[in-house]
Amino acid sequence: MGMVIGLKTGKVEEYKRLHADVWPSVLKTLSDAKIRNYSIFLKEPENLLFGYWEYHGRDFEADAARIAEDPETQRWWAHCNPCQEPLPTRETGEHWAMMEQVFHLD
Repeated sequence: MGMVIGLKTGKVEEYKRLHADVWPSVLKTLSDAKIRNYSIFLKEPENLLFGYWEYHGRDFEADAARIAEDPETQRWWAHCNPCQEPLPTRETGEHWAMMEQVFHLD
């Protein structure tokens, strides 16, 4: 899965600092939800974040709901979300804009 979001001017260093030491409980919640190979890339000076992960479960909606309901993840998002600037073209209900896969090579 691929997704993109903007990063607010002046928040780059804070976002990098946060992600240099992601809370273990947040990482565990993601792993328990069958999220693997999760990476976030930054493109400067445009300040675009590209996120990629692989989902290895069978019910993404249920696993995503469990992530969203986790109190520690919600607390993590309270630190990260103010750094982010969602794209105006994202779909209703999206924070990060999901991207269509147009090529894949194993």
